[in-house]
Amino acid sequence: MAAPKKGRKASGAPGRPGRALALITIVILALAGGMFASGHTTPRLGIDLAGGTSITLKAQNEPGQPNAINKTNMDTAVSIMERRVNGMGVSESEVQTQGDDNIIVNIPKGTNSKQAREQVGTTAKLYFRQVLTVTQGTPIPDPAQTPKPNPSSTGKPDAKDPKAPADKDKGNSTATPSSTATSQGRAVTDALKAPTPNPSGSTGSKSPDPKKTPTPPAPDPATKKLQDAFVALDCTKPAQREKAGKGIKPSEPTIACGLGTDGKTWEKYILGPAELEGTDVKKAGGTFDTQRALWKVDMEFTKGGSDKFSKTTAKLMKQQPPMNQFGIVLDGNVVSAPSVNTVLSGNAEITGSFTQESAQELGNILSYGSLPLTFKEQATTTVTPALGSDQLKAGLIAGAIGLALVVIYLVLYYRGLSFVALMSLLVSGVLTYTIMTLLGPTIGFALNLPAVCGAIVAIGITADSFIVYFERIRDEIRDGRTLRPAVERAWPRARRTILVSDFVSLLSAVVLYAVTVGKVQGFAFTLGLTTLLDVVVVFLFTKPLMTLLAAKTKFFGNGHKWSGLDPKRLGVQPPLRRTRRVSAPTEPKEA
Repeated sequence: MAAPKKGRKASGAPGRPGRALALITIVILALAGGMFASGHTTPRLGIDLAGGTSITLKAQNEPGQPNAINKTNMDTAVSIMERRVNGMGVSESEVQTQGDDNIIVNIPKGTNSKQAREQVGTTAKLYFRQVLTVTQGTPIPDPAQTPKPNPSSTGKPDAKDPKAPADKDKGNSTATPSSTATSQGRAVTDALKAPTPNPSGSTGSKSPDPKKTPTPPAPDPATKKLQDAFVALDCTKPAQREKAGKGIKPSEPTIACGLGTDGKTWEKYILGPAELEGTDVKKAGGTFDTQRALWKVDMEFTKGGSDKFSKTTAKLMKQQPPMNQFGIVLDGNVVSAPSVNTVLSGNAEITGSFTQESAQELGNILSYGSLPLTFKEQATTTVTPALGSDQLKAGLIAGAIGLALVVIYLVLYYRGLSFVALMSLLVSGVLTYTIMTLLGPTIGFALNLPAVCGAIVAIGITADSFIVYFERIRDEIRDGRTLRPAVERAWPRARRTILVSDFVSLLSAVVLYAVTVGKVQGFAFTLGLTTLLDVVVVFLFTKPLMTLLAAKTKFFGNGHKWSGLDPKRLGVQPPLRRTRRVSAPTEPKEA
C-alpha cells in the first residue's frame, strides 16, 4: 500500500482554520449590521404572539345561483384570499373555513388592516363594458331631459398598447375624436390613432332632413327603468353606489359610479353589456413607468381574451364620444373608462391618478382572480396576544430547562470540550436570531409558537453534531493517537455522519412545509433554517476552533485531565514493550 504524499491533507479539512473563523465572524457582523441599519432589532411576531385582526366573512348566494355555496367554491375562495393577503407582503396569515358558509381571516399586527379587509372580501368581478352615457354623479334635476355629456369637465385614465410609440405625428388621424381631456376620459395618444372610415349608421354619417324628423319610439319598460334609475342615482352616497347595478346580469346594460381623475368627484355611467370578463385577464400588476413618471396597471390577456379585446376595441374606435370608451367595472364600480382610437390586443395598461398603493392593490386583486362567491363582512375583532404570550413564556421556560440540562451534561461528560460546544451553540443562536429578524421585513416571515418550537428542537440537532465529532476524536485517541492527528483523522467520518443526519432533518422539514399550511409551516421553516445553520456552524466554526485549540494550547494539546481528552480517562493503555526472543537450536551442532 502506497504511503500518502508528504503534506497531503488526508481529511480534506481546511488547512487554514483562521480563515474559516474570520469568514463566519464577518458574516455575523454583516447580519448584525444589517439588522441595526434596517431598524428591525426583534423578529416579527405572528398573530398568536403579537395579536392582530380577525375578520369573519359570510358567503352570499348570487342571483340565479342558489347552490353556489359549496365546498369547492369555499376552498377556492380561501386559496384566493391567501394569495391576496400574501401579495401584500403578509406572512403567517390564517385563512380557513368555519362551518359551511363562513371564512375566518386572521392577520398579524402591523398589517394595514383596512386594506386587508378590502382585499380579502372583494369579489373582484371584472367586466369591460361600453360606455353609453356619462355625466356628473349627482341626480339630474329634470328627469325629462336626457343628460348631455360635458366634454371638458374631468379626465379618465387611458387604455394603451404598452408597445406603442410615444406621442408622435399628431394630426395624422382624420376620423378620430379629439385627444383633449373629456368627461368620458382622456383620449389615447395620437400615436395610437389610425385613419378609419366613418361607419355607416354612426353619428355624423348622414345629415338628417330637418323637415322629416322622425318621432323617437317610446322606450321599452326595461330601458325606461334603467334611465329612471340613472337619473335618480346619486353617486356621492355610498349606499346608492353599492346598490347601483345590483342583480344585473353581465349580458344586460347597467348603471355604475366611478371617481374622476381628481379622486374626489363622482361620475355616473350607463354601460352596455359586458364585452370581456375578469377571467379573460391572464395577469395584472402595478408598475412604475419611469419615462412618464407615473404608476400604472399592466394587464395581459389570455388568448381568448386577447381576441375579444381586439374585436371590442375595433368596434369602439369607430364610435363618437362617449361611446368610444369602455368602462372597466370592478365589483359594480367604474375604476377606469379609457377611450379607444385604435385596435388593441394582447396587452393593455390602465393609467391615471394612481398612487403606488392603489396601483399595486388593483393589480393584486386582478392578478389573483375573482372570488367565486360574494362575501359579506360579519365581524372584525382585535386579537390580543395574551394567550400566546402565556404559551410562549411556558415554551421558553421549557426550552431554558432543556438547554440547561444539555449544558450540564456537556460540562460533566466532556469537561473542557463543553467550551467548544457552548461557543458553537452561541454562534448558532446569534445567526438564527439575526436571520429571523431580517427575514421579517424582507419576505414577511413572522415568528409564531410552532416556529419557536422548531428553534428549540434545533438545539438538540446542533448539540448532536458536536457530540458526533467529539466522540470520533475520542475514538482516535483511544487508538493511541495524539490530539492533533486525532482531530484531523476524526473529521472525515464525523463530517459524513453529520451531513447525513442534517440531510434527513432538512428533508423532513421540506416535506412538512410542502404538505402543510398555516402555523405548521412556521415550524417546518424554522427547523429547515436551523438545520442549514448547523452545517455552517460545524464546518466554519466548530472544526476550525478544535484545530486551533489542539495546535495552539497545551490544555487541549497535551490532554489535560479537565480537557475531556485525557488519554487515561479515556482508557488508553500504554504500549507494551516487546523484546526479541531467540529460539534455541533444536539440534546440537556437530564439532
